[in-house]
Amino acid sequence: MTDSKYFTTTKKGEIFELKAELNSDKKEKKKEAVKKVIASMTVGKDVSALFPDVVNCMQTDNLELKKLVYLYLMNYAKSQPDMAIMAVNTFVKDCEDPNPLIRALAVRTMGCIRVDKITEYLCEPLRKCLKDEDPYVRKTAAVCVAKLHDINAQLVEDQGFLDTLKDLISDSNPMVVANAVAALSEIAESHPNSNLLDLNPQTINKLLTALNECTEWGQIFILDCLANYTPRDDRESQSICERVTPRLSHANSAVVLSAVKVLMKFMEMLPKDLDYYGTLLKKLAPPLVTLLSAEPELQYVALRNINLIVQRRPEILKHEMKVFFVKYNDPIYVKLEKLDIMIRLASQANIAQVLAELKEYATEVDVDFVRKAVRAIGRCAIKVEQSAERCVSTLLDLIQTKVNYVVQEAIVVIKDIFRKYPNKYESVIATLCENLDSLDEPEARAAMIWIVGEYAERIDNADELLESFLEGFHDESTQVQLQLLTAIVKLFLKKPTETQELVQQVLSLATQDSDNPDLRDRGYIYWRLLSTDPVAAKEVVLAEKPLISEETDLIEPTLLEELICHIGTLASVYHKPPSAFVEGSRGVQHKRLPGSAGSGESVESPDAASAAGVSEAPPAVIPSQGDLLGDLLNLDLTPPTATGPTPPPSSGMQMGAMDLLGGGLDSLLGGDLGGSPAMAAGFGAPSAAVPASFSAPVSGGLDDLFDLGGGVGMPMGAYIPTKILWLPAMKAKGLEISGTFARRAGVIQMEMTLNNKAMSVMTDFAIQFNRNSFGLAPAGPLQVLTPVSPNQSIEVALPLNTVGPVMKMEPLNNLQVAVKNNIDVFYFSCQYPISMLFVEDGKMERQVFLATWKDIPNDNESQFQIKDCHLNSDAASNKLQGSNIFTIAKRTVEGQDMLYQSMKLSNGIWVLAELRVQAGNPNYTVSLKCRAPEVSQCVFQSYEAVLKN
Repeated sequence: MTDSKYFTTTKKGEIFELKAELNSDKKEKKKEAVKKVIASMTVGKDVSALFPDVVNCMQTDNLELKKLVYLYLMNYAKSQPDMAIMAVNTFVKDCEDPNPLIRALAVRTMGCIRVDKITEYLCEPLRKCLKDEDPYVRKTAAVCVAKLHDINAQLVEDQGFLDTLKDLISDSNPMVVANAVAALSEIAESHPNSNLLDLNPQTINKLLTALNECTEWGQIFILDCLANYTPRDDRESQSICERVTPRLSHANSAVVLSAVKVLMKFMEMLPKDLDYYGTLLKKLAPPLVTLLSAEPELQYVALRNINLIVQRRPEILKHEMKVFFVKYNDPIYVKLEKLDIMIRLASQANIAQVLAELKEYATEVDVDFVRKAVRAIGRCAIKVEQSAERCVSTLLDLIQTKVNYVVQEAIVVIKDIFRKYPNKYESVIATLCENLDSLDEPEARAAMIWIVGEYAERIDNADELLESFLEGFHDESTQVQLQLLTAIVKLFLKKPTETQELVQQVLSLATQDSDNPDLRDRGYIYWRLLSTDPVAAKEVVLAEKPLISEETDLIEPTLLEELICHIGTLASVYHKPPSAFVEGSRGVQHKRLPGSAGSGESVESPDAASAAGVSEAPPAVIPSQGDLLGDLLNLDLTPPTATGPTPPPSSGMQMGAMDLLGGGLDSLLGGDLGGSPAMAAGFGAPSAAVPASFSAPVSGGLDDLFDLGGGVGMPMGAYIPTKILWLPAMKAKGLEISGTFARRAGVIQMEMTLNNKAMSVMTDFAIQFNRNSFGLAPAGPLQVLTPVSPNQSIEVALPLNTVGPVMKMEPLNNLQVAVKNNIDVFYFSCQYPISMLFVEDGKMERQVFLATWKDIPNDNESQFQIKDCHLNSDAASNKLQGSNIFTIAKRTVEGQDMLYQSMKLSNGIWVLAELRVQAGNPNYTVSLKCRAPEVSQCVFQSYEAVLKN
C-alpha cells in the first residue's frame, strides 16, 4: 500500500491518538505516527502541539525516521524556538555519528532551522563537518555556511568560516569545490564589496579541473563563477575558452547556456584575426540550434537568449536561418520570438527565403502572429535595401486581400518605408487611400494621417481626407489627434489659401476644446509659430526628416553588455537588468563585458563619495546630463557618449539646446511645475507672487533675508571678475547684455548692464535659468523698474540662491539663461567663477583637515601650476581669504612656504588645498583634493583668477 493512506484519516481526537502512538515502545508504530504527523503538516493542519513528542523520536538509528523528524523540526522550529533548543544536543551528537549520511543530514537540518538562538550551537558541529573526512559531509557543510551567513553574517565572519570556505576551493573532490563556489558566490552577491571570491589564475585552474568531474548543477555554479573573472590577456582568455568549450555538448541546457555566457564574455578579449576566434564562432552555433529541439518552454528561454547573442554577434548564427522558421504547432510565444530573430539574421544572402516565409505566415489564422509577420516584412525592407521593392510589392499584395488587420499593419510599416526611402515608393499612396474607411486602430489611423500630411502636395483631395478625420476629433485617441494636428499644419503650409479654415478649426479644437496637455501644448506652439513667423514655421514643420535606422528595436548597447553577462538567468528572459526586478542588494551589481583586445577601454570611475564627517549635510550628487528625463525641449542635446569627452558648448547663443521653459509652455502661462524657486520666478509668475523683501535695494538687509551672513563680514578685496559681453545686440533684436558675478555679504549676485540698442522702448523684463551643476536660480524677479529707452543702459543686480534644480553641465560652471522682454525671449550661456559658491563657513578645524586629507583617496588629488604671480605667501593668503579660501596652517620647508587651505561649496562639497610659494619664484604650485574631483579644474581657475587680479 502507498503512503496515500496517511492523508485519508478523519478521526476525532486525532492529536491525542498521535501523541500516544509517538510515545509507543514499538519502532514501527512510532514511524507510522511520525508519517501521519508529516502528512497532517503537509495538508496544512497545525500539529505543533506534538513538538516535544516528535523531538523525542530523534533518538533513533533509523535513517528514514530521522529524516521525517528533521523535516518536522525545520517546519516548526521558527514558531517554537524554545522547544527547538531541546533538539540541539541530538544534532551535535548526530554530527559525530559514524554514518556520513547522518552527519550531513544533521548539519543540513541545523542550517535550515532559521532560529537565532540555535545558530551559536551550530558553530562547533559545522566547523568539524567542514573538515570532515567524507566529501559528502564537506559539500553539505559548505552550503550550510551560506545559510548561516544569511541568518547571522557577523557570526560567520567572527568564526572564520569564510576562510575555511575559501580553502575548500582547493578541495580534492569536485563536488565540494562546486558547493564552496556556490556558497561564496551567494554570500558575495549579498555583500558586493566583500571581495570574497578573489579569483586568480591558480584558483581558475582549480575550478576548470573540477569542472569536468562535477554534477551538472556543480558545473553551472563553477561556470557562473568563471564568468565573473576577467582574464589578464588574450592568451589566458583563449586557454579558458578551450577548456570550457566541451561543456557546449552537455545534455543539460542550463550548462550549455552557462558555457555560452563564459565564451561570449571571453571572446571580447580575443583578437578577431585569430584563427581560434573563427573556430569558436563555428562551435557556438550547433549547441544553440540543439536547444531549439527541446520542449516549447525551454525553446522560449533559448530563443530569448539567442536574441541577445544575435544582437551582439550575428555572425554566430548567420547560416542557421532555417532553424528559426516557424512550425505549425509552435506555441504563439515561440512563433513571435522566432520571427524576431529571423529579422535580426536577415541579410542580402537569405532575404528571398525569409520573404517567402513571411508572406506565408501573413496568411495564417493567428491574428497576433500575422500582425507581427506583416510588420517583419516592413522591417526587412528597411534593413536590406536591395529587398525593399520586393517587400513593398508583397505588402501591396497583402493589402489587396482586404483582411482588416493585415491592411492596418501594412499601412503602419509602409509609413516607415517612406521614411527610409523618400521619393521612391510614393506611387502606392493611391492604393493606401482606397482603404481609408476600413482603418479603426489608432496606430494605423495615425500612420495614414502622417502619409496624407507628409505627401499632401501629391494627393489632390488631401484636405477632404483630413477633414473626414476631423469630424470625430474628440473621439480619437491622443496619438491620432496629435498626428492630425501636425498633418493639417503641414497641409496649410503647403496649400495656405485652400486650408485656412481647416487649420483654424484644428487649432481651436486642440487648444480651447481639449483637456490633454500634450495636445494643447503642441497646438499653442503651432499657433504661435504660424502667427509670428510663417517662414520659421515652414522651416520647423516641413524640415527634412532624418532617415530612420534599420534596427529601431535593438537593445541599448550598455544594457546588452550587461544582459550578455546574465545569459541563462531570468534577466536574459525578461531582457531587463536584475536591478529592475530583484529587490534588495542582490539586483544592484552591474556587470560589464571586458574591453575587446587592443581597445584600451578604461574602467568607469566610481562615483564620488560624500564628504562624511566634515559637512553637516551630505553634498548634493550631481546627476549627469543623460540621467534626466525632464529636458522636453532639449532638442539639440545628444546623449553623452562613453568615448571621449564632450566638447564644451560655445558661450554664444544656444537656441535649441535648453529646457529654459522648465516644462514647455505651461510655465510660460504661469503654471508652477515642480515648485522650485526657479519656476516661481519664471516668466509667467506675477510679481505679486514674490516676497516684497526682494524689491528692497540689494545692499539693504539681504544678510537677514537669506540668513547667510551669520555675522561674518566679507573681507575687503573680494575678487569680482570684470564684466564681459554675454548677449550681443545683433542676436537679441537690439538688447545687449554684459555682466559678471559677485558674492557680497554672503549673497551671490548676477550684476548686469542692459543696453537698448534698438529703436523701440523695452519693458517687461524677466529671467530664468536652465538646470545647472550647482542649482543656481534667481532668488527673485529681475527688477527693471523703469522702461529702457533706445540708446539707454541700466545696471541691474539679481540676487541668486542655490536651491534650484540640479543637472551636471559641461563645463561644470556653465549657466544657460533665458531673458524675456516685451519683444521676444533670448537665450545665452555664460560661465560663473566657482569662487562665488565658496561659503563663509568654509574654514576647517586643523585636526579635521588632517583626517580628511588622509581619508580622500590619492587618485582624487590634482596638481596645477599658477604662473607669473608676484605675491608673497601672506599677501596670497589674505587675498584668497577675501574669496572664502581659508588658510588653516602654514609651514616653511627649505625656504618654501606651504599654505594648507580649505573651502566649502554651497552644496556641501569640501575642497582641500596645499599652496606652495617659493620666495623669488613667480610660479606657484597648488594641489587640490576633493571627494568630487570634477570640481578641481574650476577651483584652480578661481585660484588663478583671484591671485592674478
